Amino acid sequence: MTEIPVLITAFTTLFIIIDPPGLVPLFIALTQGLGAAQRRAIAYRACLVAAALMLAFLFLGEALLGFIGISMPAFRIAGGVLLFLTALDMLFERRQSRREHSAEEGVDPDHDPSVFPLALPLIVGPGAITTIILLAGQAQGPADFVAITVVMALVLVTVLIAFLASSFFERMLGKTGINIVTRVLGMLLAALAVQFILDGLLSFGFAS
Repeated sequence: MTEIPVLITAFTTLFIIIDPPGLVPLFIALTQGLGAAQRRAIAYRACLVAAALMLAFLFLGEALLGFIGISMPAFRIAGGVLLFLTALDMLFERRQSRREHSAEEGVDPDHDPSVFPLALPLIVGPGAITTIILLAGQAQGPADFVAITVVMALVLVTVLIAFLASSFFERMLGKTGINIVTRVLGMLLAALAVQFILDGLLSFGFAS
């Protein structure tokens, strides 16, 4: 797997599945109302958590899920349910109301989207996990694992760059534009969540 064409294919596959440009609007919506420093911290933290998760699935793979008794279909269903709850918050602006209430009370907002839903399952979702497990299955030795790790790191760097550039896109949209985008993305995220659940149920049916 150390051949350049193979690595390019692996990078392209993982890049398309994670879709860093497509995560930018979601990052903007999930961090709406936060300061620049807070958003940078969330971006770095999300990518670090995603990196740790990717490495865990690279070296442990299905054994990790199997050890704790979780199948991939169950993982898809659980991720879909949690994403659906996040989508409801986006649709009805519950997250923004909590932030405004916290600001009035003089305390920090209690919502940190860096781990969920950014790192898991938006960056490291079922598709990315499956791809990493498949790449690990093709590895023939330590050099291949190093190559896969480099590929994952490059994809995460593009995700981080996309997140850090989100403020520029937010300024272009303005507050009204962000509110519209948040509602639209909430609906799309709800649909994505339902698709995760359906895929999980379908896979579970075949597995059974």
